Amino acid sequence: MYNELLKIGPITIYGYGLMIALGIFFAYQLIVYRAKNRQFDLSNVYSLTVWGLIGGFTGAKLLYWITQFPNIINNPSILWNIGEGFVVYGGIIGGILAGFIYCKLHNIEFLQYLDLFVPSIALAQGFGRIGCLLAGCCYGEETHSPFGITFHNSEIAPNDIKLIPTQIMESVFSFTLCILLLLLARKTKKPGLVSCLYLLLYSAGRFVIEFYRGDVIRGQVGIFSTSQFIALLIVLVTSLVLVLSQYHKSKYTGKNA
Repeated sequence: MYNELLKIGPITIYGYGLMIALGIFFAYQLIVYRAKNRQFDLSNVYSLTVWGLIGGFTGAKLLYWITQFPNIINNPSILWNIGEGFVVYGGIIGGILAGFIYCKLHNIEFLQYLDLFVPSIALAQGFGRIGCLLAGCCYGEETHSPFGITFHNSEIAPNDIKLIPTQIMESVFSFTLCILLLLLARKTKKPGLVSCLYLLLYSAGRFVIEFYRGDVIRGQVGIFSTSQFIALLIVLVTSLVLVLSQYHKSKYTGKNA
């Protein structure tokens, strides 16, 4: 795999950046298409996209710095490397938080817009993991399985060693999740349900895939990687929200029976 796909004079097109750009492009096209069909305000959709990207980038970078805090103490120059080093969960949390703030400021329904966006988030993640494959980051453990992948010119992944293709695993998982969310969105009008399913399924899938990751710079919280710990928290909180919402709905229905 080669991250440097094309050089045009002083300009270099990197596979990782290209996949991120394609992910954002197709994700936004999907959002706009669905927003038009559902009569969403496109000005809010555009603004939320910008806010989400800024919040996502900031959150992904901040969480990476948190996981790398001991290394940053020894080498503060890590802070100036803006183009590399991101944690997906930081991006998800940062993007959702930014969207929540925007919706509160403009007095619009947050959950309805979040339901609109989450299938596209999964779609963008699918492209992003292809970028990880090209760059060699987020690689898997060594394997003797015939389904392994071997890097020969990577600056990040171990070369000439067959590795579990965790990038491909998560990419396929994310694309599949996008399709499932789109199907669910057609069948339900309950605000927040699509978003909750995204958080639950993505966290569960990510938790499992983390067991096969071989990169050692992800940070640890006890016996779990940072992402596994966050995945557990998200599953617990999301499950609690679903239970409480169902309880309040049943209680309200009972009072009006």
